[in-house]
Amino acid sequence: MELLELFKKSEAVLEGHFLLSSGKHSQKYVQCEKLMQYPDRAEKVVAAVADKVGGLEIDVIVGPAMGGIRAAYELGRQLNIRTIFTERVDNVMTLRRGFEIKSGEKVLIMEDVVTTGKSSLETVAVIESYGGKVIGIGCLVDRKISNIHLPIYSAIELFFEAYEQENCPECKKGTVVIKPGSRKIKSGQ
Repeated sequence: MELLELFKKSEAVLEGHFLLSSGKHSQKYVQCEKLMQYPDRAEKVVAAVADKVGGLEIDVIVGPAMGGIRAAYELGRQLNIRTIFTERVDNVMTLRRGFEIKSGEKVLIMEDVVTTGKSSLETVAVIESYGGKVIGIGCLVDRKISNIHLPIYSAIELFFEAYEQENCPECKKGTVVIKPGSRKIKSGQ
């Protein structure tokens, strides 16, 4: 089965009016957790990323919370590589829970969806503050609108328009916006 079909079968590709964690609006949204709830589907989709990064020298995989945690874990499981995650504390991406990155370690970031790349770039800053070297970003879905200057290894690529609020067709129609993302989730919730 084609990978996109696994997302659709999982009802992970949503249509409507969405406020993305980047602050932009979109008429489509990919809720990867709808796919990740099925271990067999998650394994197949993440295997597509594992095939692309399996030849890289990776010391640790880092998944930005919330969306990247399960995707990173599954990639780490498949490649047998140590996997940790970053999380937000007072809206600042950080490394906690005793996790550490040693100076010089080669790090692959693993996301669920890369849209603008904001979470990825925040995670890059955390990794570099520990002396780690980011070698790329893996993701389940690359929405193809980021300006990240790192290699991106995606299971699938989907281009959905993303708009500033003032240019959003759904806002102009008065459609209620839904905020499905996790950027503002506070630790402990």
